[in-house]
Amino acid sequence: MVTAENAKAIALSLPETGEQRHFNRTAFTVKKKIFATLSFEDKTLNLKFTPEAQFIFCPPGSDIIFAIPNGWGRQGWTTINLDKASKKLVMDALKEAYRIRVAK
Repeated sequence: MVTAENAKAIALSLPETGEQRHFNRTAFTVKKKIFATLSFEDKTLNLKFTPEAQFIFCPPGSDIIFAIPNGWGRQGWTTINLDKASKKLVMDALKEAYRIRVAK
């Protein structure tokens, strides 16, 4: 289990990461682009992956990390259930989403 506060601290530890409101979530940005959003209420972290990264991170049938079930998911947006996730998974996933945004 990872708290929303821990997920926020991990995201903000990445170089040049900014924080802003995004609807009812907190968004984390690099180069003015969102790479993750966090809901303190739902205890979920949404990440912007490439479809390839999403395939690697999301095992079939997982209730821990999975594609958002709509068009956003087909674009790479992925959800992590923080109540069920390990700190290593959250850290690795945030680093990958960050890396993808920095590379663009």
